[in-house]
Amino acid sequence: MATGSDMSSETGGNVATYEEGQLERPRWTGETPLSRLVGALISFKPLYSFLKLGARQVLISTAEKSNIPWREMTREILESEVYKEMESIQNPSILYPDYYLNPFHAYDDGNLSWLAAAEAEAATMSMSRRAIPNASSLDEAIDMVRGNWLKAIERHHLQYSNKSFIGDILDIGCSVGVSTRYLADKFPSAKVTGLDLSPYFLSVAQFKEKKRPERKNPINWVHANGEETGLPSKSFDLVTIVYVLHECPTKAIINLVREAFRLLRPGGTIALTDNSPKSKILQELSPVLFTLMKSTEPFLDDYYLIDLEGTMEEAGFVNVCTILTDPRHRTVTGTVPH
Repeated sequence: MATGSDMSSETGGNVATYEEGQLERPRWTGETPLSRLVGALISFKPLYSFLKLGARQVLISTAEKSNIPWREMTREILESEVYKEMESIQNPSILYPDYYLNPFHAYDDGNLSWLAAAEAEAATMSMSRRAIPNASSLDEAIDMVRGNWLKAIERHHLQYSNKSFIGDILDIGCSVGVSTRYLADKFPSAKVTGLDLSPYFLSVAQFKEKKRPERKNPINWVHANGEETGLPSKSFDLVTIVYVLHECPTKAIINLVREAFRLLRPGGTIALTDNSPKSKILQELSPVLFTLMKSTEPFLDDYYLIDLEGTMEEAGFVNVCTILTDPRHRTVTGTVPH
């Protein structure tokens, strides 16, 4: 794999192949009888509150059984000086879209809370462990999930861009900066921007980045709406959106894809990474697990029902490719025409 932003055709590497299920999407999504039943259960307020609490407990206990010190990592952030970052991060003129004010991931305030921000990295680590359950260690699971994602990006850009150099990268919906830091490590010559709608997440991202050795090109953190960033057109070579779209209604997904197209230079690459509707593991989830998951993800059906590849092509992208980059997640890449 390349160590800088100037890639050669020999550095793309091969992405491991994973088994797809037999369906286009899980039966527990969309307008199927099973999906409607789950929706009816979740809409019953007392049961919803119980499911939300249960989902949270399952997340934490599963993580700690995988040697992820969830509570310790959370406490470390909440008892730190992270709160001082808010003043330099927050854009007071931001108007939050209505969907973003919904509860997410069992947090009543969704992504607009210190607790959600403090727990985000542990949750991301746990996600990697669930994706590669047979990995020999947590580190191996994380390396496989992130490594395959980076390989898919690199391979697509090498194959379809007229230039191998990646000078400017935008990570939309960067959360606490985990994916952003991977991109900055992978492409150290690039100028990397992490953009998110939550100033709490960005405060944690900036706080954690300050604890690391100084980079040649420091990461720029931007508090903005990914649907309408306000950033200059044609100013990036790579735009990534990682584990974000399943939290968005259909219209927001379309807007995010269109905004990415506007921001990319000719020959630029978009890379969308999220749950794969064709994942065999997700199609075979137990009723308990998929009910708990849907109880904390209000727009999951929107994500599973949208034709993501078609949405990208309608926005103007060409060379749209989809690959399972781990047993649960797909990476969909595309190119802005030259």
